[in-house]
Amino acid sequence: MKTTRLYLIRHGQVVNHHEFRYNGHFDVDITDIGVLQMENIAAYLSKEPITAVYSSDLQRATKGAEIIGGALGLKPVKIHAFRELHLGRWEGLTREEGAAQFPEEADFRFRDLAYTRVQGGENLHDLKQRVIPALEKILSKHKGEHLTLIAHGGVNRVILCDAMGLPMENFFRIEQDYGCLNVIDYFDDGVKVVKLLNGGPNQELNIAKIY
Repeated sequence: MKTTRLYLIRHGQVVNHHEFRYNGHFDVDITDIGVLQMENIAAYLSKEPITAVYSSDLQRATKGAEIIGGALGLKPVKIHAFRELHLGRWEGLTREEGAAQFPEEADFRFRDLAYTRVQGGENLHDLKQRVIPALEKILSKHKGEHLTLIAHGGVNRVILCDAMGLPMENFFRIEQDYGCLNVIDYFDDGVKVVKLLNGGPNQELNIAKIY
């Protein structure tokens, strides 16, 4: 039985991480620490038989893909469908700024995103409907191989919920730290097994210094 292994990575620390902004499709860069996190992942994966590197097309993911792809001798492929959850008119804002600019949505809770959305944005089911088909396409293309995807906290949670058979209501019960690594095995008979969750070399760093 063939097994396809996915190394699923969250991008490195973003430049506005300390501001707690809803970045969504807002295109922000990663910090020097974020670069270090991606270099750590690249070194960690350098001995694995990885045949392909994919990423979201937002720069916080593509920069990590370039670092990892460079270490593996592979050219990363950018896929628009792996962008983070679109947060509509709250994109780039903090909670306080969003509530002040759009008082009619001041009571909105992001933990309710399985059922609702901000104006112009997506809910979790919308996100799943664009992420999972794109994932299935690359898994089918690389059946029996090992591949890497550098994406976002929301995208990763959707993929992990799908792998574990969890409803989207469990989305926020899964942590995805900057630079974390998840490993998922996909079997020919349809079974999916999460081998590693929110782990990898960056978990050994001092969290206080990163966040």
